[in-house]
Amino acid sequence: MSADPGISRRGALGGLSAAGALALAGWPGTAAASSARDALITVMGTSDLHGHCLNWDYFKDAEFEDGEGNHIGIAKAASLIKEVRAERGRNNTLLFDSGDTIQGAPLATYYNVVEPITETGQTHPMARAMNAVGYDAVALGNHEFNYGLEHLDTWIDQMQAPVLAANALHHGTDEPAYRPYVLKRMKVDCLDKPGTQPLVVGVLGLTNPGSIIWDRHNVEGELEFADLVESARHWVPVMRGEGADLVIVSAHSGDSGTSSYGGGVPVENASAMVAEEVPGIDAILFGHAHRDISERFVTNKVTGEQVLMTMPSYWGRRLSVMDLALRRERGRWRVTSKSAVTLNSNTVEEDPEIVELVADQHATAVEYVNQVVATSVEELSAAQACWRDTAIVDYIQHVQIETVRAAIQDTAEAALPVLSIAAPFSRSAVFPAGDVSIRDIAGLYVYDNTLLAGVLTGAQLRDYLEYSARYFHQVSASGAVDPGGLTNAGGTPDYNFDQVAGLEYDIDVSRPVGGRITSLTLQGAKVADDQRFVLAVNNYRQSGGGGFPHITGAPVVYNAQVQVRQALIDYATATGTIDPADFHVVNWRLVREGTPVFD
Repeated sequence: MSADPGISRRGALGGLSAAGALALAGWPGTAAASSARDALITVMGTSDLHGHCLNWDYFKDAEFEDGEGNHIGIAKAASLIKEVRAERGRNNTLLFDSGDTIQGAPLATYYNVVEPITETGQTHPMARAMNAVGYDAVALGNHEFNYGLEHLDTWIDQMQAPVLAANALHHGTDEPAYRPYVLKRMKVDCLDKPGTQPLVVGVLGLTNPGSIIWDRHNVEGELEFADLVESARHWVPVMRGEGADLVIVSAHSGDSGTSSYGGGVPVENASAMVAEEVPGIDAILFGHAHRDISERFVTNKVTGEQVLMTMPSYWGRRLSVMDLALRRERGRWRVTSKSAVTLNSNTVEEDPEIVELVADQHATAVEYVNQVVATSVEELSAAQACWRDTAIVDYIQHVQIETVRAAIQDTAEAALPVLSIAAPFSRSAVFPAGDVSIRDIAGLYVYDNTLLAGVLTGAQLRDYLEYSARYFHQVSASGAVDPGGLTNAGGTPDYNFDQVAGLEYDIDVSRPVGGRITSLTLQGAKVADDQRFVLAVNNYRQSGGGGFPHITGAPVVYNAQVQVRQALIDYATATGTIDPADFHVVNWRLVREGTPVFD
């Protein structure tokens, strides 16, 4: 895979205001406009909204804010969309999304899990908001499969826009399980004469093949996920043959050509490969990687044409705006120029229509997450959880161990030691001293994972821990160590640093990857290679997420589909008190030649 030397990544500017950006992309009065003479269309896009309707942080019970001044939510994006539509003309604009829509914020979680739309018949807040904004098409992201196919089908039925995923196939067939594409038949306003001209824009939806790993228990035997390039290679000519003047791809896939998983599954981040290898594509709206890439050009190897690509960050922080200048020649449209910018949602107020539309559901979610479920005897923080064994992560471990141990007590595995893995999902997570609410627990365990348990041997556990220990940069055997520069080696995210509770081990960060677990014991006795353990894990890890060894093939001894977050809430409610003395054991540490790195 290669890209043009002349790549532009204006996303580095942090997004533009609508007023500052509308003249950049070839609108009337600019050079690009005069070269087109016939028409200009604007394609807007969002991605990775992750259940965020409003500019609200449910974990802090306050308006969202970060150190970069970003704002979030569909209500913010809706105001930008209205500005662009007013400037461009409704006839000349389209709006797409590239997936990961219904999972994420507690607002969405409430209607996915607490009062699921499959049981209540309520309209999902994301469907309610997106319908009001007026999307023209939406692609499926991998997180759309988190709650099972019945839940996904219910949400799709609620959506007024077509929901697309050309490469999600019925198991054992080549037949798409969801709509692969849609042709938008427009009457575009002409630039230099009155009246409109017909224009057909085809949009192809592509989803992430990793869902076969990450949501295996939801999709196995039901769906298969084909390669993005091969799927686009099949469907783009079909769309052109049915009259598409322009072809836009909405892909839930990054652009790097890499995957977070091993072989055997099509490439995870394949959007630039699609642009490079499949002729007939004019532009790609892409997501999944949570980056702000306002404009990138990739040269198609077959035609030599430039394919425009744009990624609008995530959570509604940005709105991608692609402008395509068109000339009509011998009854056909030709693209004469194209460009893109990303607009910053912090430049506008929330759209009051969207705010009012989801107000009741927002209030319900706020009330729910602020329920007090327990009292903590002291403040527990995850601020140092990426390099220390902390009590707040041990709380997750404790609940997982207790849940699994109780479930297997009458099984053949009852006599085996029960261990647990947990990762520091959020360094900002805190249980305050005193009242602990659902939002405090949700702030610690931010994903909608379910709990499983499998059987691993001592040798497999050592491999597992060695793989996890690649999270740390190698440091010298002496001298001070800065925690800030120690973690996330090779771009490994915090959620892929698994800590194991139930045995004791040292991680020697002065040693190279693969030889860092220098001590591995159970109650002081060295763990034998053939010793067997029950390991509590989440479904993401057990399905292969993160690529950890052995866990996907480990015999499963527990899978009651209990959500980990809900197990934490239920346990806190039942006990009423969170006391580290009941569960916190420092069982792992970072060392250099046997000496602890930190006191």
